[in-house]
Amino acid sequence: MANLKDIRDRIVSVKNTRKITEAMRLVAAAKVRRAQDQVLRSRPFADRLARVLENIQSRMQFEAADSPLLNRREVKTITLLAVTGDRGLCGGYNANIIKRTEKRYAELKGQGFSPDLVLIGKKAIGYFENRSSLYNIRATFKELEQVPTSEDAGSITSEVLAEFLSESTDRVEVIFTKFVSLVSCNPTIQTLLPLDPQGIADSEDEIFRLTTKDSQLIIEKDAAPSNEEPKLPSDIVFEQSPDQLLNSLLPLYLQNQLLRALQESAASELASRMTAMNNASDNAKELAKNLTIDYNKARQAAITQEILEVVGGAAA
Repeated sequence: MANLKDIRDRIVSVKNTRKITEAMRLVAAAKVRRAQDQVLRSRPFADRLARVLENIQSRMQFEAADSPLLNRREVKTITLLAVTGDRGLCGGYNANIIKRTEKRYAELKGQGFSPDLVLIGKKAIGYFENRSSLYNIRATFKELEQVPTSEDAGSITSEVLAEFLSESTDRVEVIFTKFVSLVSCNPTIQTLLPLDPQGIADSEDEIFRLTTKDSQLIIEKDAAPSNEEPKLPSDIVFEQSPDQLLNSLLPLYLQNQLLRALQESAASELASRMTAMNNASDNAKELAKNLTIDYNKARQAAITQEILEVVGGAAA
């Protein structure tokens, strides 16, 4: 059995580690609230943009529009946009995205396509750059804001738009983590380009709310409220042609879609980190309890041994 000093030092170390993991859990909780506020602040713009697109769609068929972002061409090259984090200690969040990206890359290659990668986050960049002989990496982005902003989404959108418009790639898919609950986050694949005319004005936003229940932090997911922006008058007159409007608005719509994916991933990462740190704190508490029991047993054994030695010496 370990001596008393070793056990006592281990107990102190475990308790200090628990303080760190508890602090990290609270930091992640605060950042989830920031992510929630960011989503709510971005909704008015998204709702207004949807109303304008609805109005244009009511006047023309998007399928007949002369917009390069809606054009479907023969697919030869497919770009996979993988979204991971810059940091670890968040359970299987990063590993799940990397595995899903590897699987999708192999599927496309097996079907005869030429896939390449646009990587977001240090974890994906480090993993795939170490295997650069196996994967074609087109671009990388790292050190984004913990709570993604429109500027972050704009820089990435500019990259994929340039590649798509120059016909360097024929389709862009984003692989991100869709938040389900604190203990469940699913890697999801969504086609970014070409845009789907049928889904332009559809809204599937969800709102994440950090609340407390039974003295525990939990995240609730609700359907977002319906678009409260008033519909545009049917007799409104646009100075530009519908094609010109689409060519200006669709990149904004694409940026908004990518921002939603980044925000969803950020919420998933922070929720995963909250869960991981909560589990670590619970494990540290249990370990400290067991070590305390071992310490008391060792201390009692030492006292008993001393008593036996004293009694034996007196008897001699």
